[in-house]
Amino acid sequence: MLAEKSFRLGQFTLSSGGTSDYYIDCRLTTLDATGALLTGQVVLEEIGKQGWKADAIGGLTMGADPVVVATSVISAQQGRPVHGFLVRKAEKTHGTGQRIEGFRAKPARVVIVDDVCTTGASTIQAIEAAREYGFEIVGVLCLVEREESGGRANVEAAAKPTPFVALFTANDVRAEHVKQQASAPPIFAVSAKCDLCDRPAVTNAPGNRCEVHRP
Repeated sequence: MLAEKSFRLGQFTLSSGGTSDYYIDCRLTTLDATGALLTGQVVLEEIGKQGWKADAIGGLTMGADPVVVATSVISAQQGRPVHGFLVRKAEKTHGTGQRIEGFRAKPARVVIVDDVCTTGASTIQAIEAAREYGFEIVGVLCLVEREESGGRANVEAAAKPTPFVALFTANDVRAEHVKQQASAPPIFAVSAKCDLCDRPAVTNAPGNRCEVHRP
């Protein structure tokens, strides 16, 4: 599903400011009904596999939000609740002014999650906020690691001595995407040019797209 729904080839500017010939929007998978179910299952399975025995799972809004909720729901269904919390990018200026939303019991063993790790900046913000609050971080996990911009090294340094695990790499997802595209039936363009640029169109689904901008 990550390869089918979340992976796109083209020219993209990343949140880090860098550019890339591909983009992974995990929310197209984690907010899909079936994708959410599978996300919760695989994350909870990995937590058990790692022996983290977590009381809660959380991460920086908003990439982590669907991962947190899906995992918490599946854990309740399986009778071993792992509660959820979300980390604001900054403390809110009204109400209680808290940065951690949701589960706030202490002491607690928690897992920090993210959807994609590039530089690791959002994951590190969540790690720092959780530790500042008083949580014990027993694991750090992301769905997809881009394996660039020093992301893994940055997260490992911030999380130390807590382990960091990636369920998939961008290369894994890209390889599956290419495989799916190769096995898909050909769709012929109805226009000579891409709707987004002047390159020759090679597909007409969802619109006329060139090789760079095809889904």
